[in-house]
Amino acid sequence: MPLTMNDVDRFEAARPRLEAIAYRLLGSASEAEDAVQEAFLRWQAADVARIEVPEAWLTKVLTNLCLNQLTSARVRRETYVGQWLPEPLLEGDPMLGPADTAEQRESVSYAVLTLMERLSPNERAVYVLREAFDYPHREIAEILDISEASSQQVFHRARKHIADGKARTEIDAEAARRIVEEFLAAATSGQTEPLVRLLTADAVSIGDGGGKVPARAKPFEGALAVARFMRGLFRPAPAKRALVGGSAGIFLSEANGRPAVVAVVGDRVVGVMCVEVTPEGIASFRNQVNPDKLDRASAVWAGTDRGEPLFRAF
Repeated sequence: MPLTMNDVDRFEAARPRLEAIAYRLLGSASEAEDAVQEAFLRWQAADVARIEVPEAWLTKVLTNLCLNQLTSARVRRETYVGQWLPEPLLEGDPMLGPADTAEQRESVSYAVLTLMERLSPNERAVYVLREAFDYPHREIAEILDISEASSQQVFHRARKHIADGKARTEIDAEAARRIVEEFLAAATSGQTEPLVRLLTADAVSIGDGGGKVPARAKPFEGALAVARFMRGLFRPAPAKRALVGGSAGIFLSEANGRPAVVAVVGDRVVGVMCVEVTPEGIASFRNQVNPDKLDRASAVWAGTDRGEPLFRAF
C-alpha cells in the first residue's frame, strides 16, 4: 500500500533522531544517511497502518541495520590504510543530536566515538540508546531481542570499557578553548618548548588520511614528539599548499561538541583537528584529513559565516 503524505511526514519528523542514532552507532555521517534511507525504504514497504508505535518500529529497524553494517565495517577497517578515525561533525550540524545532558554531549565527543570502536556491536547499540537517548532497558531489550537483564549487563560493561579508556576528565568548554588558542599561538611561534608546556607528558597525535592524503600510520606519542610534529605541521611549505590546493585558512571552531582546529581552502574543509583538553593539558589530537570524511563538514561550513581565519598556513 503506497505511503500517504502523513506517513512520509511521520518518517521525516523522525529523521533527525534516527540520523543522530545512526551516526553514533557507525561513526560515519555518510553511512548514517545511507542507513536512515534504507530504514525509509523498509517503512515504505511495510503495512504502516498496522504499526502501533512508529518511533519504536523505526528505531528497531534502524538499529539492526546499523548492527549489520558495524559487523561488515569491522572487516573493512582491518584493511583500511593507516589509522581509522570517525567522521567529525562541525558545530551546528543537526546530526549531532541531543546535547541537553552531560551524558548526551559526551556520547558524541570525538574521544568517546573513537573509544566506542573497541565495543562489540551490541555493546555499542546499548550504550548509545541508553546513554545518549535515554531509552529504558525494557525498550532496548525489545529493539535488540535480548532480555532486560542482559541489556543492563551489556550497558554496565560498555560503560566500564569507555570509562577505562578515558584516562582523564575533560575541562569546561571556555577553558578548553583558551588552551587551544594558546596552542595555536605556540604552534606558529616556531618554538617547541611553549608547545611542550601545553601538552600532557603522554600526549598523542593520530591522523587519518585514508590513503588519500599523507598521514603517519603510527601515532606520535609523548609531549616532545607531538610538539615537534605540530610545529612542523603549521610551518608553510610549497608542497603542502600543492597537496591541499592552496593556502589554508586556520579557524578555531568546534567538532563533536569539543574544540577543534579547522583548515579551509576556499569553501572546502581540508582538515579537522579534534583536540582533547584535560586539567593537565592537551592529551590528544585526532586529525581527520581523509577527504571522503570531510564532505559533510564542508557543506556545514559553507552554510555559515565563520569570519576571517586566525592565520593562514601551508
